[in-house]
Amino acid sequence: MKFQEARDDFNNWLEVIKNKSPKTVEQYNRHLEKFSEYLEEKNIDSFEFKVEEITLKLAEWFRSYLYKANKKISIKTANAYMITIRSFLKYLEKQGIISLSATSIDLMKAETRQVDFLSPEELQKLFAEPRSDSLIWKRDKAIMECIYSTWLRISELTALNKTDINLETREFAIRWKWRKLRIVYLTQHSAELIDNYLSARNDHVSPLFIRHNIKIDSIDALDDETTRLSRFFITWMIKSYAVKAGILKDISAHTLRHSFATSLLEAWADLRSIQEMLGHSSISTTQVYTHVTNPQLKKVHSKYMK
Repeated sequence: MKFQEARDDFNNWLEVIKNKSPKTVEQYNRHLEKFSEYLEEKNIDSFEFKVEEITLKLAEWFRSYLYKANKKISIKTANAYMITIRSFLKYLEKQGIISLSATSIDLMKAETRQVDFLSPEELQKLFAEPRSDSLIWKRDKAIMECIYSTWLRISELTALNKTDINLETREFAIRWKWRKLRIVYLTQHSAELIDNYLSARNDHVSPLFIRHNIKIDSIDALDDETTRLSRFFITWMIKSYAVKAGILKDISAHTLRHSFATSLLEAWADLRSIQEMLGHSSISTTQVYTHVTNPQLKKVHSKYMK
């Protein structure tokens, strides 16, 4: 079977049968497009090349090609390309098409992921930094408290509309990883901050958090997406407050998610619960936090090492 034909069938299978998100399908397709470029570099016609001709040597050369094409590529990125190739080969096997076995391709061992988080003292300093009662400061304070107390990803936060959340029950459902749902809980304090912010607004748009550098005479002409905050703005905003608070760490909005998970772990929350609250598909993703802080190990150490 020709590679390009199999590639199209694979993309269709990912989208229709496996129900993968458009972003995931796009990434897999981009990786296979890079494999096509690699074949052309080796004077192999990618449109005539057959999947039965994929060998381990060819796959390993592709990995080397990635480094030559981009010397700054990380082990994580290189592994992502090889994971796509392995997924493609697994698909071929499911279809009864003979090719290289996916298990033949090994991934490179990457360094342990580093997780940045804020201490309770740093969190207190950060949240105290918006010091005025202006609408923008009310918004920013509500955003930071919301991210920390709900473990939302930035993309999830920016997609929220006012009708999505219930401030009375302090819980709401969000979609993550394409079509999966999870329940998110607000603390009493974060719910009060959001309510305080919404009460101060006087607009018709739907997003929960919006930009406010808008002329009053233009507000009626604006639509939802024009006013919705971007993930880049939120990251910049949190970094700015961190600098003002004297926090030297290079933090981002995601740092608040890490800080939430670390706080739970230090409070003896079980890893499975943290996994579900963070929306991690695999427990191994959540386990990275045990490398940062593990109160049980600390207690055992204190017991035997006086």
